[in-house]
Order: sequence, then C-alpha cells, then structure tokens
Amino acid sequence: MEATKPLAGIRVIAVEQYGAGPFGSMQLADMGAEVIKIENPATGGDIARKSGPYFLGDNDSDFFQTFNRSKKSLTLDLKSPQGREIFERLVRSADVVMNNLRGDQPAKLGLDYAHLSAIKPEIICGHLSAYGRDNDRASWPGYDYLMQAEAGFMDLTGEPGTPPARFGLSMVDFMSGVTLAMAVLGALVGTLRGGKGRDVDVNLFDVAVTQLTYPATWYLNRGHETERVARSGHPSTVPCQIYRSADGWVFVMAMTEKFWQILAEGLDRKDLLADLRFSSAADRRQYREALSEILDAEFARQPSAHWLDLFAGKLPIAPVNTFAQAMDNPWLAQTQMLQPVGHVDNSQFRVLASPLKFDGNRPSGTGCSPLGADTHELLDGLGYSAEDVTRLVADRVI
Repeated sequence: MEATKPLAGIRVIAVEQYGAGPFGSMQLADMGAEVIKIENPATGGDIARKSGPYFLGDNDSDFFQTFNRSKKSLTLDLKSPQGREIFERLVRSADVVMNNLRGDQPAKLGLDYAHLSAIKPEIICGHLSAYGRDNDRASWPGYDYLMQAEAGFMDLTGEPGTPPARFGLSMVDFMSGVTLAMAVLGALVGTLRGGKGRDVDVNLFDVAVTQLTYPATWYLNRGHETERVARSGHPSTVPCQIYRSADGWVFVMAMTEKFWQILAEGLDRKDLLADLRFSSAADRRQYREALSEILDAEFARQPSAHWLDLFAGKLPIAPVNTFAQAMDNPWLAQTQMLQPVGHVDNSQFRVLASPLKFDGNRPSGTGCSPLGADTHELLDGLGYSAEDVTRLVADRVI
C-alpha cells in the first residue's frame, strides 16, 4: 500500500491555463494535494486541452495531460454571480488558491488575498504572472520565449558567431511553476503554524533573471560579460564540453583536479599532467583551444560506448543523445521515470513521472479528469442539490 502523501488533506483551487501555472500546481498534486482546476465551460476549459498535434478524444490532448496529472476538473463561470457564489463556498473549504493570469487580473476577478481573506483569513493566494502585479507591466501578457530573450538567455545559448538561440524547452515556465509551488508551501507552513494567509507572487521575468546566477554576480561586481563557448563549453572550467567520439558525441566534465587526473590517465595521456599549459585550472582555461584539439583526437579513436564504459562512475561523462535515444534510455524504466496514468481514450497512456520520492517511492498519479467531470461531486460536497445543479447547468454557470 502506498504511504500517505505529505499533502494529503490539502485542497488547492487552481485558476490556470496552459503550462507554467499547471506545472506548478501539478507538483502539489503529486504530493497528495487535492487540486481542483477551475475551467470555463463557455470556452471548453483550459486552452491546453486543444493544444496539438496529438489529441485524446474530443477535448483533451497529450499536451494537456503532461501538465495536469492527478487533478480534478470543475467547470465554472467565475464572472457570473452564481459562479462567484460557488467559488466562494469552495474557498471556505480550501487551503490555497492559485492562478497564472496576467498581473492585473487577480484583483479584477477577486482572486487575491484582499478579496478572499474576508471569506477565509487562512487562505493562501498564489499568483504566477509574466511580470508581476505591482509594476508598470502588470497588464502585459508574456511567455517563456520572451523571458529568454530579454533576460539574456538567448545571448548565452548556441555556438559563438551564430544568431541568438532559445533553449529547446520552456525552462522559464517550468522553473516558475516549481518556484510558485515552493513559495506556496512556505506560506502553507506558516499558516499551519497559526499564521494568517497571504499573497504569494512569482513572475516569469524575475525567475528568468535569477537563473543568471553566477554570470550575473560576475557582471555586477567585476563587469565581466560571460560569452558563449564553443561546443557548449563551461565559461570557466576546462575541460568541460562535448567531444566527438568515433560514432557520436560525449559530454565530459572534468570539474576538479581529481577528475582531470582521471581523464588524462584513462586516455593513457599522463603526459598531459606534466604539460605546463595544463597544470592548473587557470592554465587549462588559458589554453582551452590547444587542449580541445588534443582531446578531440583522443576521443575520436573509439565509439561513445567505449568511453562511457571506461569512465562510468569515475568521471562525469554522458552520451549526447538524440531526443529518441533519451526517451528510449533503459535507465528511465529502471528508475521508474515512465509512469502509466491511463486515460479513457488510451489505457496505455504514459507520462514522465514525478522526480520526487517519499520513503523511496515515487508518488503515483492519474490522468486529469475530463472537462467538468468532477463538477457534480464537488458541488454536492458544497451542499448543492441535484435540482440546484440542473439549474446551474441550464444557466451555463457550470
């Protein structure tokens, strides 16, 4: 039997769309929170349900299920008086209300602490927006790619001399979702210790900028502008980049003197350890190109599998996989990172599992409910009769 998940008994209301917000609330669902998606019945719910190219039934998609594991769906028109009444009843039973709307929308829709504290003083209101709720850009729409552009990510990504490039994935969205989940949990701990609720704000731009980390510190204090390094090289540590093997590429990270020694000895090139050009980290950085030429020739002698077997567990090394190779990696199955969740339109449907483990086990999950599938059950729990529900359906409130 699965151990009790740490957030069992916590109820989260999520007014969310698409990727960043749903990714954040899914972290809470993975940990056992009851996450209730509020979806507009007039628009067919979360726009991610219609995001292709692969679909599940009439109003669901592979994309949608990626970000909404283990959630319930409540259809509700928040702008109608009846819908607002239902929402406020739901708030009384909840611990957290999350949204990923434009920064000017939570106050207009009454999703912030100023509005909801009168209903429940302990409620936590988590807001994820593009630029925040308290500045001149509050009303601006924004997406991950824009943040990568403005925060300098694209300038740092790619080979030297090529146009700016974005990451292959929307990592600003995902980091922002996880950051909001972390912030909400922090606020929740305070509330459970007897404190009041509060607003918790995270925005894509702030999260993107904070990911600049040490290059930002170097610039702010030394005026140093970090630049791209050929073949995904580290800006300061050498050797730390991709090298071409006889049949592909490997990424090698000799980040310490110990690893540098293991690399040289494993390549049967102990002479490199005596070469004054490479005797220290600073020297290897200075003579990066010369060392790359030497290591290129060495790694080209054997296929990737040879080098991975030779250095496994001794030196930080990894194959540079194609996307298909990454997904077919047997290590994923061995570590249970592929999770079947089942779906009414695909009983074999799989997603990537949560990276979390509790007591050595990854939390189980299910597919997100079809649009509005949990509406009747939730309204019954709030005290609405069958007749009430029929009327609300007729009025297009749910």
